[in-house]
Amino acid sequence: MLKKRGSKGIEVTTLPYETKVYTNNQVLIPAQLIRSLDLRNVIKARITIEYKDRVVTFEARLLKMRSTDSRQFTIPKSVRENIGINPEDAIKILKIEKLALKR
Repeated sequence: MLKKRGSKGIEVTTLPYETKVYTNNQVLIPAQLIRSLDLRNVIKARITIEYKDRVVTFEARLLKMRSTDSRQFTIPKSVRENIGINPEDAIKILKIEKLALKR
């Protein structure tokens, strides 16, 4: 059996998932969650988040990391401005729906 490289990672396998917004307005989806939701080959998704009791849905590209299954997405500027999300704020990801698969 091969030994895994790198850090252990975040143990999250189901939604909802609470996380922080990075300073570049991106949000991380951990590799375990990507695998459990079968999102490895998804490049575009419809994402529903909750912030301060406001729920909003938007479409985003899932950006692939180099050597892991984890993904990141950027919260659109219109969504951030509409509900007042800033970097370092905590959001809750409620739902991720597949829209487009990698060819």
